[in-house]
Amino acid sequence: MAVLGLGRFGGSLALELMRQGWEVIGVDSSAQVVQTYADQLTHSAVANTTDEVALRQLGVHDLVHAVVGIGTDLEAGILTTALLADLGVANIWAKAVNRQHARILERVGAHHVVLPEHEMGERVAHLVTGRILNFIEFEGDYALVKTRAPQEVVDRTLADAAVRTRHGITVVSIKRPGEDFTYATANTTIYPGDILIVAGKTQQVEAFANLS
Repeated sequence: MAVLGLGRFGGSLALELMRQGWEVIGVDSSAQVVQTYADQLTHSAVANTTDEVALRQLGVHDLVHAVVGIGTDLEAGILTTALLADLGVANIWAKAVNRQHARILERVGAHHVVLPEHEMGERVAHLVTGRILNFIEFEGDYALVKTRAPQEVVDRTLADAAVRTRHGITVVSIKRPGEDFTYATANTTIYPGDILIVAGKTQQVEAFANLS
């Protein structure tokens, strides 16, 4: 795995990949930045990521996964992504700063594009406006939400509360105070203080989470 660009996004990503057991090559144009990660990554190097010779010397062309974490220099990020595509890297992730930038990255060869600031802004908007504790939205307007059990379903089984019929959502998992999450079934009774993982259309899971 190569992470090209070790700024806040790329650096955090590289460290998390290491924590998960991946071998990570970290590359940045700044010697100072690379020195910061020298003892924490499998290998780190100062290099121009738009230089094909430099990337080949680092063995990037032999890798299956690469992440372009360059955000401030848009041209460098685009050229690096295009170069990785030319080198035949099978799975290229790239950071974009806006949707126009994302479209360009996709056109030059990125298989996956992330907009960290935009996506985090949308996610936090869901968290600050109601009872939602965590929020993950997927394509097709489908979401997973972590929320406290609404009073309407407390002291009832899920079958009795008929949450799927009444609210169009599915309670996937439940966590009681002091316990771990466990799968929810139709016979699961909801008690005060329970935390629920709920799945369904975004508007429906939000409406369920905000029930009084």
